[in-house]
Parts: sequence; structure tokens; C-alpha cells
Amino acid sequence: MQTNKINILDSNRNNWLVVNDNVMGGISESNIRFSKNNTLVFQGRVSLENNGGFASFRYRTKNLNVNKDQKIRMVVIGDSKEYQIRIKPSQNIRYTYSKTFKTTNSKQIIEIPLNEFTAQFRGYNLNMKNFDFDKIEEFGILVGNKKNEEFRLEIIEIEFIN
Repeated sequence: MQTNKINILDSNRNNWLVVNDNVMGGISESNIRFSKNNTLVFQGRVSLENNGGFASFRYRTKNLNVNKDQKIRMVVIGDSKEYQIRIKPSQNIRYTYSKTFKTTNSKQIIEIPLNEFTAQFRGYNLNMKNFDFDKIEEFGILVGNKKNEEFRLEIIEIEFIN
């Protein structure tokens, strides 16, 4: 099995970026931190005030080679909320390829085939074919469940498998 593992403790922390709804006037808050257990913790509060409603982070993968028949595999500990995985084959495009997943309150393995990711822009589906590329330049997670809520997602592992 060929594996492309994203090291979530990448030595260049500049590859990680939090993007919340404040880019459009919202007041949601989130942060990412790296735990002493070598996990990534994404947590915060989503607010619907000022037309807000989402919190997210992005990781710049710098041309991670994949194929459309691979799966993304994540080991997470969630909070029973839904999250969206977002990937981009190029940082130069404005839309993302997205897929929603539901978490539990315990450790779980999430596996999603890359070819199930659909093109979206600002929450709207685009009339384009599903993910069909050989690289990923950006990976992200977004929470935006159309309600005021606190959230916490701990990511133990991220990898791409056949």
C-alpha cells in the first residue's frame, strides 16, 4: 500500500493558517495548536453574528502527489459535529473540493476516496466533475453547521492511501 503521509508536526509551522469568517465580517474564533502528544487540536467557537458562521484551517502541502483513486485517511477524536475536509489541486484556484464527515466523541478512523470530493465555492456546489487531479497543494478542515456552537477536533494522523 502506497502512503503519502502529511506530517502534522511539520517543522515549518508557516504552512498552517487559520481562516475564520472574520474575512467577511463575522466574529467566529478558532485556533490550532500542536499538543505534546504529537496531535493537532483545532478548536474554537462559531458565531452566526454579522453574517458569519464558519471557522477553518488550511495546510499548504506543496505539491503532494496523489491520484484520484486514493483515499484520505484521518484518525481523529471529535465532538459529534460535522466537519468538511477541503482540498485544492492548486492554490491559484478560488474553489475547493469538499467532503463532509461526522465525528463521534471517541477515536475514529475517517476514510474518504478523493474522487468523492465535489467542487464548491462559498458553500455552493459547482457544476464540475469530482476531484480528478494528481496533486494537492492545500488541505483544510472547516466547521460551519449553521449554528452558534463551540467545537473541538483533535487530529492524530492524516495520510493518503490506496
